[in-house]
Amino acid sequence: MSDYYEFRHTVGFEETNLVGNVYYVHYLSWQGRCREMFLKERAPGVLAQVWDDLKLFTLRVDCEFFAEITAFDELSIRMRLEELSQTQVQFAFDYVRLGSGTETLVARGRQRVVCMRGPNAETVPTRVPEELRAALAPYVDQAAGARGAVV
Repeated sequence: MSDYYEFRHTVGFEETNLVGNVYYVHYLSWQGRCREMFLKERAPGVLAQVWDDLKLFTLRVDCEFFAEITAFDELSIRMRLEELSQTQVQFAFDYVRLGSGTETLVARGRQRVVCMRGPNAETVPTRVPEELRAALAPYVDQAAGARGAVV
């Protein structure tokens, strides 16, 4: 097993701009999609909690671009756990273009999420569910772990 969760995606025309390269907002969308598929596949009980009263609020998101991608490029979006606290999770994402036996890092991103519970007007932070903690354990970013970021 690899140290990252992988979501594969083929870029479509609707994700490109008039020049033909991918519009930046799609990278952020792919982060969310990768996170959603991770929950579906690795922590389905957390999804059940989301349908109940757990809220996963995105506090911060960023993406740094290294190379352009275009329609029909094959991508691997690779998610790692960068930081885990009582109530928050920070994910790291590598966007890798896959080609004939080659891999090219085209972007790198991060996303910080806080777990919350309660009605909308009275939402308060809550602990990261144990199922999510356990599901994320195999995907610890080793560089972040060496810096002491994962607790």
